[in-house]
Amino acid sequence: MAGNAEGMITLTGAAQDTSDSDLSRAIAPDTEDLVITENSALGIYEAKIKDRTAAGIVYEKVGSRVVLMATSVLPEFRGKGLAARLVGGVLNELRMQGKTATITCPFAASFVKSHPEYADVLDPEFPGSHLAGHGR
Repeated sequence: MAGNAEGMITLTGAAQDTSDSDLSRAIAPDTEDLVITENSALGIYEAKIKDRTAAGIVYEKVGSRVVLMATSVLPEFRGKGLAARLVGGVLNELRMQGKTATITCPFAASFVKSHPEYADVLDPEFPGSHLAGHGR
């Protein structure tokens, strides 16, 4: 995150962002103003709430494939389902752009396993180390 990396916490599983097992329902009202942008200079998809960076996904582009490597959330924004909204938003954008994703981030992998509607976005040859056999 631009200027905020020292305060970020990298998520390694779905349980770290919310205790609710259905991540799609774990959205707090104060995350309504969520805006997801791509900071291509840093290789980060950023989630901002009221112009404050709250979370991000570090990525790398390989042709038309995007490797999602790590999801992080600032401590004051944790437990609100923000990481799930960020991952879902990024995957929706990749789908609209006709790109595929390789997921090496454990949180994002857990999200996709819990939300099979995103399986079509996974790269069929390289879905990710945590998603072997979880393709289209």
